[in-house]
Amino acid sequence: MSILAIDPGQTQSAWVWWDEVLQRPMQMGIRDNNEILGFLHSPEIVAIEMVASYGMPVGKEVFETGFWIGRFYQKFYSLRQGALPILVYRKDIKLHFCNSIRAKDSNIRQVLIDRYGKPGTKKNKGILYGVKKDIWSAVAIAVYVQDTMRG
Repeated sequence: MSILAIDPGQTQSAWVWWDEVLQRPMQMGIRDNNEILGFLHSPEIVAIEMVASYGMPVGKEVFETGFWIGRFYQKFYSLRQGALPILVYRKDIKLHFCNSIRAKDSNIRQVLIDRYGKPGTKKNKGILYGVKKDIWSAVAIAVYVQDTMRG
């Protein structure tokens, strides 16, 4: 089984194609949102980080990201004859990996490294080799879905 996990952005999104059996990313990257729409025909599961406002004002970027979340959601739903993507909230990821809503991205990254090992180098690649920037969030989304939704 595979999970396509997306950390959406205004114009580009980070993504990882996670293999549940091998427990590793098969492909990953940061691409233009229109390109990611083309990925949505293949995976069994699509998981998208959902934006939320916890009482604080939000700006234009959040609304534009929300627009793309909706496009990804609708495209997968249409292509997969009614299958629904999984929407994942950041607070749930923080609680799952760190047991604290105050956890930072660096804390989640460290939990993933503790679980799967260091990314490594070009000569000595680890399971997470190539994971960088917002791709860490996409990996966290995939592992969260694997752990909580798939048993």
